[in-house]
Amino acid sequence: MNDLSLTIRSEAVGDAQAIERLHERTFGPGRFVLSAYRIREHVDHVLDLSFTARVGTLLVGSVRQLPICVGDTPALLLGPLTVEPPFRSRGVGRLLLERALKDAKAQGHRLVLLVGDEPYYSRVGFKQVPKGRVTMPGPVDYSRLLVIELVESAFEGVSGPVGPDWSKTRT
Repeated sequence: MNDLSLTIRSEAVGDAQAIERLHERTFGPGRFVLSAYRIREHVDHVLDLSFTARVGTLLVGSVRQLPICVGDTPALLLGPLTVEPPFRSRGVGRLLLERALKDAKAQGHRLVLLVGDEPYYSRVGFKQVPKGRVTMPGPVDYSRLLVIELVESAFEGVSGPVGPDWSKTRT
């Protein structure tokens, strides 16, 4: 990672404000109308599957994962993944992504979905969801709906609407 001393660690409750400011700077106010945010309104991300990247004490990146279902199949929704602009193209996003997927697999998760750029995410194994197989609430560009199987053939036969895992919703 060049000359930066980068630390990736599990997100802590105290990181929330700094991460929200990072999201404001990188995604702007329009982020709240996106499909993934519709799902995030109902269920919290999983802290021990969400990570921050720091250079010293400076937060430079973040990735979150939250519990969802695709039809009746449990899965995770990855995102947002964001890195401060001066730290982009230095591997920070990829390190966050790799850590998130590694820990999700270690905890027994089988599938991860996200809405993002296939050329970027395909480098770690994400593939486009076949057209018409999965639906999401609100507006979504289905060519950007991607999935990775953390267990071989985990996406086989899976279809339906994406929604929060209602067993893990906020009370």
